[in-house]
Amino acid sequence: MPADSIDPAQARAIVEQFPDPETGRPLGVMGQVNNVAVDGGKVTVQVALTTHSTMLWGETRHALRDRLRQQLPGPPEVVVDIIEHQRPAEAIGAIGLTAKSVIAVGSGKGGVGKSTMAVSLAIALKGAGAKVGLMDADVYGPSVPHLLGLTGQPMVSNGKLLPVDCNGMPVMSMAFLVPKEEAVVWRGPMLHGAITQFLRDTAWGDLDYLIIDMPPGTGDIALTLSQALPLTGAVVVCTPQDVALLDAVKAIAMFNKVSIPVLGLVENMSYFLCPDNGKRYDIFGNGGARAKAEEMGVPFLGEAPIQIPIRERGDAGQTAGNLADIESAPYFERIAYNIVRNLAMDRASAPPLPTLSVL
Repeated sequence: MPADSIDPAQARAIVEQFPDPETGRPLGVMGQVNNVAVDGGKVTVQVALTTHSTMLWGETRHALRDRLRQQLPGPPEVVVDIIEHQRPAEAIGAIGLTAKSVIAVGSGKGGVGKSTMAVSLAIALKGAGAKVGLMDADVYGPSVPHLLGLTGQPMVSNGKLLPVDCNGMPVMSMAFLVPKEEAVVWRGPMLHGAITQFLRDTAWGDLDYLIIDMPPGTGDIALTLSQALPLTGAVVVCTPQDVALLDAVKAIAMFNKVSIPVLGLVENMSYFLCPDNGKRYDIFGNGGARAKAEEMGVPFLGEAPIQIPIRERGDAGQTAGNLADIESAPYFERIAYNIVRNLAMDRASAPPLPTLSVL
C-alpha cells in the first residue's frame, strides 16, 4: 500500500493509544495529543509530556516514531515534536506534600557514599528538566548542606519553612537549624516530629521528585516516612564487598517490612581507574551489588567508580560539579535515567486509576 494512502484517523488513533511515560495511561486519554497531520507520505505529530519524564523525552520520541512507521503503510516519514505539558502534582498523604514521586536514598551502613549519591541524583534529575526537591533526613549526621556548599537558616512565611535554594532546587536539612558544632541527641518521638515537620511544614512547591537522603542503617526514620506519606520507593546504595552487601540486604529487608518498594541497588566505589597509568583497581571487589540484586530480584541501577575529583568536590561543597564533569556525570545520569525508566515501565504495565475528589 503506498504511503500517500495513510488514513489520518488511523495515525491519530496510534498516537492517542501511546502511553504517557509519567502515568502509563494513553496520551489521548490524558489530553496530551496536540496535533497529528498527514501530508502525502509524511506524518507530523506534536505531543505534550510532563517534566516528570524529561529524561525519557528522547526515547519516547523515537518509540512513537517507530510505532507509527511500523503500523502505517509506506512506511511514512515521521516527525515527532514534544512540548511541555502542565500537570501539577496532587497532594499526597495526610501531610499534603505536592510531589509526584518521593524517593528515599538509603544504605545499610555509613561510609558508602549515600549522601553524595542522593545529592548527585537530585542534580541529575534537575539538570534533565524535572522539578526536584532534596530533603536531608539524616538528622544525626546531616551532610547535604556541606556537599552543596549551602549555609543559612530557613525563613518562615505564612506558617511554612522556606527551604534553602540551591540554584532553583529547594533543600531542607537539620544542619540549617542546629549549629554545626552541636550534636542532635533525640529519641524517636522527636525524630518523628522533625521529619514530619520537614515534609508537612516546608514550602516545597510543586515537585516532580522529592529525593530524601536517609540516615544509614535500619532506624525508625523509614517507619516515620512510610506512615507520613506513600513513598514511590527506595534506592539502596552499597559498595561491592561482602561486609557492605550484608548490610544492604538488611536495608532492603527494612524497606520491605515498612512497605516501601525497593526501586533498585546502586554499587558505589565500584572500582578505581588510576589517572597515572590508566590501570583499573577493584579496591572493594566489583560486581557484588549487581549479583546481589539479581539474587534478591531487585533492579540493579548502575555503578559509580571511586574518583578523586568526586571526593574533592564533596569536601569543597561543589558536588553539583559531578554532573558537569564528563568523567563522572555519565554514571550518575545513567542511574537517574534507570530510576525514571523503571518507574515508567511499572506504570505502563499497571497504570494508576485516576483519582476522584470526595465531596
